[in-house]
Amino acid sequence: MTLTCDQLRRLQSEEPETAWATIFAHAWDVCSAPFGSAKPDSEVVRRDRELADVDLFLATAGWDLWEHYESAVPRTSEVLANWWTSRSHARAVLILDALSLREVPWILAGAAERGYTIRDARTTGAELPPDTTPFAKALGFGQRSSLGANAAGAAHRLPGARTECTDIAWEDCAQFIGSESDWVFWHQWPDKDVHDFADAGEGLRPLIAKASEHLQSDAFWNLVGRLAEGRRLVITSDHGYAASEQFPDAGSDHAGYLKQVFRSGRCADAASQRGAWVPPIDLLLETQHGKHLFVNGRRKWRSAGGYPTLTHGGLSVLEVASPFIELSGRQTGTE
Repeated sequence: MTLTCDQLRRLQSEEPETAWATIFAHAWDVCSAPFGSAKPDSEVVRRDRELADVDLFLATAGWDLWEHYESAVPRTSEVLANWWTSRSHARAVLILDALSLREVPWILAGAAERGYTIRDARTTGAELPPDTTPFAKALGFGQRSSLGANAAGAAHRLPGARTECTDIAWEDCAQFIGSESDWVFWHQWPDKDVHDFADAGEGLRPLIAKASEHLQSDAFWNLVGRLAEGRRLVITSDHGYAASEQFPDAGSDHAGYLKQVFRSGRCADAASQRGAWVPPIDLLLETQHGKHLFVNGRRKWRSAGGYPTLTHGGLSVLEVASPFIELSGRQTGTE
């Protein structure tokens, strides 16, 4: 389901808000479809490659859309805060760090199989840079770890919540959940696996195998069940990730510059100006989290130790797109 010529023409002529909505809807349609009889690892890789044409458009003819990203895209932090205030009690949020659209089919299928009602399922946008701390700050937390042991205080945008942040096993996480009316639980998976599988020889396929194992496990769904018991639950993420092992190598005239400025990453502190290439290979953007220089699109280059096979922080669709899935519980049908 690659973009058609007609879709590309419309993206070029549409207002930024409409163009971004079209891009996010397309990414959701590509990534969220059931796997059916296809092997999940091969299917996820195929879907990832299918979105390469969207990233190519955004890096070339549509690169100016990134300048409108913050004003045009419903960002996860805003959508989540608005959802929270729209309900007076019985709210729960499960933030899975670096969960991307790739993992959505397991969550949708698991919810349906276990009798949950899916109230909402769509794509929302990460902060820029698409990293953990900007998302935490957008919600009024100092950092991710601030949520640990219910230490987040009251000066944040999800008031009244009991909070926790951890990377322990799902079955142990479920023991934290008591009868409190409102919960925000931030788990550091799959981000931990993203970094563990970022070395050469690893990458997307072993990560997807682990995702399949986690998201189909009874232990994971027991945690979901505890959070959804008597509460409306949102499952979302702070940002996605790039399968950079699949990115093409930057040309020799670009590689030296990218290595010097970004080393093995996708985002850097603001420089005086971006590179001189048109279309640009990097973009200098003034965001709500300061001025940063970002790698524009799917690019990798030789770096010390090898460029990571999985990373985040730059400008590609699956780095900035987050799932936003709202469920109601099986027994209560919580309204």
